[in-house]
Amino acid sequence: MTGIEKFTSPIGVALDRFISAKQEEFTYATGELSQLLRDIALASKIINREINRAGLSGIEGSIGADNIQGERQQMLDVIADYRFTRALVRGGQTCGIVSEENAEIIDTKNHNAKYIITIDPLDGSSNIDVNVSVGTIFSIYRRKSPIGTPPTLEDVLQKGTEQVAAGYILYGSSTMLVFTTGFGVNGFTYEPSLGEYFLSHPDMTICEDGNIYSVNEGGYYSFPQGVQDYIDECKKKKMRARYIGSLVADFHRNLLKGGIYMYPSTKEYKNGKLRLLYECNSLAFIIEQAGGYASNGEKRILEIEPEEKHQRTPLYIGSKNMVKEVLNRVNVTSIA
Repeated sequence: MTGIEKFTSPIGVALDRFISAKQEEFTYATGELSQLLRDIALASKIINREINRAGLSGIEGSIGADNIQGERQQMLDVIADYRFTRALVRGGQTCGIVSEENAEIIDTKNHNAKYIITIDPLDGSSNIDVNVSVGTIFSIYRRKSPIGTPPTLEDVLQKGTEQVAAGYILYGSSTMLVFTTGFGVNGFTYEPSLGEYFLSHPDMTICEDGNIYSVNEGGYYSFPQGVQDYIDECKKKKMRARYIGSLVADFHRNLLKGGIYMYPSTKEYKNGKLRLLYECNSLAFIIEQAGGYASNGEKRILEIEPEEKHQRTPLYIGSKNMVKEVLNRVNVTSIA
């Protein structure tokens, strides 16, 4: 390759161009869903900037209060929630937002909008202080209530199978937006000098078997016996234990390399700790589109009927055969 060819070679497919090219896959949409994805991408660029300068601008650490989950809020939790909410409200394509940081549904006042968003604005935010990757997780649903009316609980409490799109943004050594609209999984890497996401990981898939298991082994003795047995078997096989403590980062690594992520029920958290609507459903949709599987230990994550906005659930997610093995050990119905 000559010098000129090196510097004039194609950069890649930009996110906007990719979205425009794929709009034909949505026979019921007239551009609103595409705009929603653009609004999320815009907010993520702002959050990426805030995270990268967190240590210099003094926005690390806790604000000294707990959120609706009973968890200590970090300053960047609040900032991320504000940025995503404002971008989605101003974008005009969502009538309601359910955020990890808010007890109630956020009525955007865009009552003619067709979509509902559920979002964890900044997953793993406590890791920012030690410069570990964090992320955003989101799901998009079509509303159930009549167009022109305020959003309702019925709009929010939908099974994961009703998602029209889901994705996550990983803020790490590079920033990536990964999403699915039910036609496979695609990953885009942010190019900060151009301010644009470019397609870097087309048609992402996860292998059926892997060599990585991700679980907080500090809770080992409070896990169900079947999970303990599975972890013991992983050690006997000399599999690699990898647990960052940031859900998006753990999930992303396993998606690329093959593996299983587990957050079982424990003595302290009988129903698990992760949230169904804006963490587990989103990642379950992605993993199934990539060829993997996700379960709560009893049934497919996407088939769980939600009963409340901030519902928690256990999670076993990743390479299909690995999830199947751990489910068999905890004496639940195995997957096909």
